Amino acid sequence: MLDRVCLGKVPRKHHIGFRDEAGQLLYEHCLTRQGFDGGYTISYHRSLPPRDIAHRSAQLPGDPQAYSDEGLRRRHLAGQRLTPTEPGDHLASRRLLLCNRDVAIGLCRPQIAQPRYFANGDGDELYYVHTGRGRIESVYGPLAYQPGDYLLIPRGTVYRVVPTPEPAGPAPLWLCIEGRSGCEIPKSFRNPYGQLRMDAPYCHRDFRRPEELPAPSGPDFTPGHYPIFVKRGGSYHEIVRDCDPMDVVGWDGYVYPLALSIHDYQAKVGRVHLPPTTFTTFAGGGFVVCSFVPRPVDYDKEAVPCPYPHSSVDCDEVIFYCSGNFTSRRGIGPGSLSHHPMGIPHGPQPGAYEGSLGAVRTDELAVMIDTFLPLGLTADARSIDDPAYHDSWHASPRR
Repeated sequence: MLDRVCLGKVPRKHHIGFRDEAGQLLYEHCLTRQGFDGGYTISYHRSLPPRDIAHRSAQLPGDPQAYSDEGLRRRHLAGQRLTPTEPGDHLASRRLLLCNRDVAIGLCRPQIAQPRYFANGDGDELYYVHTGRGRIESVYGPLAYQPGDYLLIPRGTVYRVVPTPEPAGPAPLWLCIEGRSGCEIPKSFRNPYGQLRMDAPYCHRDFRRPEELPAPSGPDFTPGHYPIFVKRGGSYHEIVRDCDPMDVVGWDGYVYPLALSIHDYQAKVGRVHLPPTTFTTFAGGGFVVCSFVPRPVDYDKEAVPCPYPHSSVDCDEVIFYCSGNFTSRRGIGPGSLSHHPMGIPHGPQPGAYEGSLGAVRTDELAVMIDTFLPLGLTADARSIDDPAYHDSWHASPRR
């Protein structure tokens, strides 16, 4: 998905016999995309990857139903209020808020290590780490994360999340984006050789990849009993292996988890205000993800730096607010999400447009998702919906 990586020991060619130091035959495992026409990675295991001893429905609720008959209004979802009753792992704390057939958007609060592995068969996963630190343990090796990181995990990757305990810090909060139609680096950012162009908003050096092979599964697992939860069709299934899925001796290919700090995103600046898609960071079929980062604003002496009111009649817009001074919004804070559906105009609230004149810089940090199909709301989204938000565009807001 980015460039070729090779870790550990691999044979001289694909699909030939490969043995370890003791002469034991190793098992080749291919993870492919777009059938066999897209990127792929080949890993080499000491045990046969599909060696299961159990297969059953997992004790996790599947994706909830999304309601699309909620009325046409702008929404503020107060993500800070979505707090679990007790500390949970990355899967148990996940709450889906908005979705269509291309993408699902939600939040999770991974506070404890998963006592199981996970593989998403429904889509690529893109996380934005708002708060929290730790590592992703996958069959491709460990990958550390920290606040401000995007984590891109390809569909079918076997992994788990291991948070670092931070008793004195804020509770972890992640934005979760499931790209059911994929999630990639936009093709327009690459030159004909596959290299990121010099005018792309990031370079190869900005991305972090696994740099060492996975360690054997630790004390969270019982030897001979390794559960893997697989999400497919919106439901969770449990597969139990009798051999450690982390028994990888080497791999090479283009498909593996990636980390990118939003603080390394190179935003463009224009003479007058640039459209939001200028800040595209990742793209899927039917949606884009954009990064709004601190930067100088438009440099024409008569420019209006605040976003202009607009009607994007083909897009629903979701913004996750991270930090800074959100000049176009009142009542919004870190951890909030706004949802502006296609069909009605949206933009800065009263006073923000005029108040931005003369500004030279913005310090806001936010992640935006534009979708080209309408998004439905779940019951969890209803529970944190601010009913006064739609009317906040009145000159005298009714709040």
